[in-house]
Amino acid sequence: MTESSEVEPENVNAGGQAVTPGALAAVFLKLGVIAFGGPAAHIAMMEDEVVRRRRWLAREDFLDLLGATNLIPGPNSTEMAIHVGHRKAGWAGLLIAGLSFILPAAIIVTGFAWAYVRYGSLPQATGVLYGVKPVIIAVVLQALWSLSRAALKTKLLACVCAAGAALTLLGFNELIILLAAGIVACLSKKLSEQRRGRSDIRAVIVPVPLAFAAQAAGAAAFGLWPLFLFFLKVGSVLFGSGYVLLAFLRADLVERWQWLTESQLLDAVAVGQVTPGPVFTTATFIGYVLGGLPGAAVATVGIFLPAFFFVAVSGPLVPRIRRSATAGAFLDGVNAASLSLMAVVTWQLGEAALVDWLTVALFVVSLVLLLKFHLNSAWLVLGGALVGLILGARH
Repeated sequence: MTESSEVEPENVNAGGQAVTPGALAAVFLKLGVIAFGGPAAHIAMMEDEVVRRRRWLAREDFLDLLGATNLIPGPNSTEMAIHVGHRKAGWAGLLIAGLSFILPAAIIVTGFAWAYVRYGSLPQATGVLYGVKPVIIAVVLQALWSLSRAALKTKLLACVCAAGAALTLLGFNELIILLAAGIVACLSKKLSEQRRGRSDIRAVIVPVPLAFAAQAAGAAAFGLWPLFLFFLKVGSVLFGSGYVLLAFLRADLVERWQWLTESQLLDAVAVGQVTPGPVFTTATFIGYVLGGLPGAAVATVGIFLPAFFFVAVSGPLVPRIRRSATAGAFLDGVNAASLSLMAVVTWQLGEAALVDWLTVALFVVSLVLLLKFHLNSAWLVLGGALVGLILGARH
């Protein structure tokens, strides 16, 4: 009786009650300020806020949105924010959640870019990152543990997750892994139904990215319109990590058009990594360096606009997918593989973050506070930043 009373409010709120635009704005503005560590960490913090603390979504619903997000191009954590906003407050929520998550990071990056243009170097943020990174690893591990209990419902899905992690470590493309996981789970479901004499012949509906990428073809002279078209293209077709983003930026901005130097590009990517919020705000930095505030605005709109479009197109399909037994099985496989991608990223981040006894201690303490005392991850991130500022310079 007690168990059902604990679970039911989450499901009722997730399915039936709307969330006010103001509440959405407050949560995602906060995340936009404190969400360090890349997409896996951002998604973990969102899970903490909207699933564990506020019960806006059930874990299963959150996983479905995560799976759908991984199948479309663009910044995953930003698209998760947009998905949550759309699910809980409709079209207004879609805009409010996405903009609230993007704007703090864009403003912070613009400040870095201003200092960079004025003084020719980047403000130092190594101390803050020294303390924040171990905390982020603990936050992601807590989310993985929580989400895995909902996602890995069968031995098959557990095996799919393990295989996805192995293939990721071997260097296979992330989208191929996700699609293969979905197909394996879908075929297993159909074989099981055939053995029982039933067959669900409904087609699997997968959100397919629309390649509407604009081409800023051959323009050597800088201009705001070519800049917008370039970042619109990047936001429309980019899957993968920040390293894939670096390859796109280098090919056109450095080699083809020579708008940036290698050093400027690396500085831009560094700012995207060391500031909170979406890594795609690298575009904001580049836009400011090339065209001041108008350039920053144009580049930011260009790279994030496709995310709103893709979520608006794919979001309404997610409940329909779940209602189909076969398509739902496909999404279960994608969800399991999504967790494997998060796990591999966490392992790689951990190797870079846990570098001495102090960072290991920060990680252990943070994990205990999350798992045993359910402390808000926002306070842990701020605490890690403070420890890094005070003690990081000595290490």
